[in-house]
Amino acid sequence: MTEPLDIDALRESFLGEVFDERSYAVDAKKCVEYALSCGELAPRYTDPNDPDFQAPPTFPTSFQGGKRLPDGFPKLPGLGMDAGKAVTAMKPIRPGVPLTGRKHLHDVYTKTGRSGRMVFMVIRLELFDPDDVPVATADTSIVIRERPSE
Repeated sequence: MTEPLDIDALRESFLGEVFDERSYAVDAKKCVEYALSCGELAPRYTDPNDPDFQAPPTFPTSFQGGKRLPDGFPKLPGLGMDAGKAVTAMKPIRPGVPLTGRKHLHDVYTKTGRSGRMVFMVIRLELFDPDDVPVATADTSIVIRERPSE
């Protein structure tokens, strides 16, 4: 029999602590490819010669790598699924401007559905420019449907 996770203890132990930091280079060609793959047509996202050329606002979801969860985070019992993405753009992301990304567990909460309890985790990537000014946040939500107790 699997005991349900103590969500309050997880929140107290892990929320808000940066568990991964890395540098990201923003390449004009990748910005254009990303924009076109999303169906974007505006020149400021698709033409590097446009005076306001920048990455599309959802571009931060393409930054990958590093740790998925903090060290010591328990293995969650059940089936994990992507529960969505959310981006908050604060400043344009421009090619050639290096970014620093810092990841932390932003939230952990539960919901109960017809199939039982589900645990949601929101992992936030915060992006900063070279002056440590926030540029964007990208949240990745993961849901785990807990296995029912036997």
